[in-house]
Amino acid sequence: MFYIILSLIFSLVIVFFIAVQIFFSNEQKNIERYPYTVKQVYDNFEIRDYESSLFSTVKLPNTKYDKASNKGFSILAGYIFGDNEQNEKIAMTSPVAMSLEDSMTMMFMVPKQYTLETLPKPNQTKISFQQEPAKTVAAITFGGWANNEKIEKHKNRLIAALDVQGVAYSDRFYFLGYNAPFEVFNRRNEVIVELK
Repeated sequence: MFYIILSLIFSLVIVFFIAVQIFFSNEQKNIERYPYTVKQVYDNFEIRDYESSLFSTVKLPNTKYDKASNKGFSILAGYIFGDNEQNEKIAMTSPVAMSLEDSMTMMFMVPKQYTLETLPKPNQTKISFQQEPAKTVAAITFGGWANNEKIEKHKNRLIAALDVQGVAYSDRFYFLGYNAPFEVFNRRNEVIVELK
C-alpha cells in the first residue's frame, strides 16, 4: 500500500511539473520581445539589427552574474509587478538584459505601449529609464542555465569568431536571458556585442 501511495504522489508531481513547463512555454509565446532582424548568419554567431527601445534599468555594484542577476531581477520585477506610484502592473518582456561591465546594469525592455512620459514612477530610487538607440550587434546563443563561467566562455567564443571573420566590435557586451527561472526545457541565453 505504501508503494502505491508513493507511486501516486510521484506521478502527481510529474504531471504538475509537466503542466508548469507547458504553461511557461505558452506564456513565452505571448511575451513582447526586443525587436530585431537578422542581417547575416555565420557558423556560430549571427549579425542583427535591433530597433531603438526603452528600458527600465538598475545599476548593480557586482561584476558577477550570479550575484547581480538575483538582486537586479528582484528590483525590476518589483517595479513591473506594481511597486510604483500608481500600483500599476506592467507586462513582462523578453529577454532580460545585463551589461557585462565592471558594474553590471540589468535591463527590462518597456512594452511599446508606454513612453517615458506615460510610465508609472518607480518607488525604488535605484530604477531609471534608458532609451537604447538602434544598433547592430553580433550574437552567440547557448542553452541551459547561465552562470559566470558559461557567460565568460561564450563571450570568449564570440570574440574568437568575430576575430576570425574580421568583424570589428566594441567593448559593449551584454548577456540576454529569455526564460523564466522555473523553465527547464528549451532554455535560451545569448551574449551579444555592439559592432563598430
